[in-house]
Amino acid sequence: MIAISVSVPYPPSPLHEPTIDEGVLRPTHVEIDLSRITGNYRSIQDHVGDAKVMAVLKANAYGHGLVPVAKTLEAAGAHMIGLAYLEEGIRLRRAGVSVPILILGGILGRQIPSYLAYDLTLTASSVDKLLAIDDAAAQAGVRAKVHLKIDTGMERIGVHWYSATPLLEASLTCKNVDVQGIFSHFANADALDLTHARMQLERFLAVTQFYADRGLKTPMRHIANSGALLQMPEARLDLVRPGILLFGVHPSPDVRRSIRVWPALSWKSRVVYFKVVQPGHPVGYGGTWTSDKLTRLVTVPVGYGDGYMRAMSGQAQVMIHGKRYPVVGRVCMDQVVVDIGWDSAHNGDEVVLLGGESEPICAEEMANWANTISYEVLTNINTRVPRVYV
Repeated sequence: MIAISVSVPYPPSPLHEPTIDEGVLRPTHVEIDLSRITGNYRSIQDHVGDAKVMAVLKANAYGHGLVPVAKTLEAAGAHMIGLAYLEEGIRLRRAGVSVPILILGGILGRQIPSYLAYDLTLTASSVDKLLAIDDAAAQAGVRAKVHLKIDTGMERIGVHWYSATPLLEASLTCKNVDVQGIFSHFANADALDLTHARMQLERFLAVTQFYADRGLKTPMRHIANSGALLQMPEARLDLVRPGILLFGVHPSPDVRRSIRVWPALSWKSRVVYFKVVQPGHPVGYGGTWTSDKLTRLVTVPVGYGDGYMRAMSGQAQVMIHGKRYPVVGRVCMDQVVVDIGWDSAHNGDEVVLLGGESEPICAEEMANWANTISYEVLTNINTRVPRVYV
């Protein structure tokens, strides 16, 4: 029996994902193989040796389902979980996940008490934010867990590497803060040319020399994302932060494939309509596609409202009975039309949108059709698409 679970908006009231009866499951759904995610995690851990692994599960675990994936990786031994936003961390705590959780994004002062209440590790990206955390922890009578953020060339959040010393010095004076880590983020570690990434690493190591120069214990250092842990062994340091690689997808076409990982997600639907279309009859909004011969078309209930991007119109392919067919006309909000030529397909036949065993459709290929990146392909799959865990 397959357990069927659906992601729900935060906050969930129960500690478990709600289930729905398979009889009313949408034909369009995502299947996630949790054993593959575990296997990918173990491949990464073996590859990085003594470095610890933080599983980055932003954006609903890259579309795979935050709570089930977090519980799977906690059981597999992940040292930490990295998230983008406070509400993601609260959701995991309410679901019973107890592994340390670092919120990687920026914070607002009014959020700090919630971080402390749910035992979430904060990113201190400026002296002012660090002092606000220290003050809130004093008022709450607790010690705040903090990682310091250094900007080495990304220009998002964090103090610049060339003016980081005041932040590090301020952290030594805080009485209610435990600085457990210090980190930065690569902008180009998944590129062919690693010149900029190596420069960022040099800047980061120069900042962290602050501790050795004063005879202090250095907090846990981390900078390596998926691209860096594949291509830059010198960047592993104390901890690595794989995200998309955990799900069997490489961060870019250029990055070295130094670890073997397996895609964990398949996106499937079913044929809901079949018709024969005359030559010269335009199909879909705008009439952008017309067959020059008698042909058979099938309709599939998926569209850009599910995250099957409209930009793939005229480019996408699906698999039916193990054979690829083109999606024709424009991708609609809830439906697409597929040209099967003079082959056969019946209502209820399975349609593979992403994944598959023979001649699989991979996220990178779908990204090419939409002129985007595989990250967007995965995270764009809407929450109205049920997640099925196998």
